[in-house]
Amino acid sequence: MTDSATPQREFAFSRRDFEEIRKMIHEHAGISLSDAKEDMVYSRLARRLRATGRRSFQDYLALIRSGDAAEWEAFVNSLTTNLTDFFREAHHFHILHDFLKTRRERPITIWSSASSTGEEPYSIAMTAVEALGGFNAPVKVLASDLDTNVLRKGREGAYPLERVAKLSEARQRQFFLRGVGDNTGMVKVKPELQTMVDFFRLNLLDPVWSIRQPLDAIFCRNVMIYFDKPTQYAILKKMKPLLKPDGLLFVGHSEALYHATDLFKLRGQTVYEHARSGA
Repeated sequence: MTDSATPQREFAFSRRDFEEIRKMIHEHAGISLSDAKEDMVYSRLARRLRATGRRSFQDYLALIRSGDAAEWEAFVNSLTTNLTDFFREAHHFHILHDFLKTRRERPITIWSSASSTGEEPYSIAMTAVEALGGFNAPVKVLASDLDTNVLRKGREGAYPLERVAKLSEARQRQFFLRGVGDNTGMVKVKPELQTMVDFFRLNLLDPVWSIRQPLDAIFCRNVMIYFDKPTQYAILKKMKPLLKPDGLLFVGHSEALYHATDLFKLRGQTVYEHARSGA
């Protein structure tokens, strides 16, 4: 890594800069940045230097350290990756559908712990409507994320038409409104579905979480890959008592909990349940 600006880089970006950024985001959000993320970090934070009028990364980091809450938020939002889609990893929603149909205890509460722009929690809510027969399904979806920008988009529930193109026509008609006029090319989640989802900010590294009620299921998908193993274990240890004894934990297709077998055991297809030995 060079210590000076290059023809490709507007600002000097040294190893010291990168290491300080890596330390700050890990301490604040638990995100572990590998050396391979250097270019990503530069490109995303260079936008913040321009926006704040800073001339160097050290000047920008001094602004962060000064306690500027708004810029802290922008810093974290810049380094948070939000890749999502409706019904991503579709087999999870088939499992959830069957699970919901067997639930006798009501109401049912499900936590989407990395809700991003809302596609996952709305997919959970759609599955509940389909499994339990209508928008009056006794299901509440808690949708949290660290990034305030994506939470705002999730609350709005408005998406480009291509975001729902893979959904069946029946699902599109049942759950979305087509934009007209200035909103042509957009869809909006129907209000009946929106009321089933509560969006709020939550940092998984916070010592105390705002979630109190026992949960029937937790979706924590494609999140653990950004944390080191000790951080993963600490988060899973906090999740376990929130999950009902017969509840389900859904994780991403590239994630495995081999280091937390005292907490959760594999039920199948990246779906976990309480480990009896750790109960």
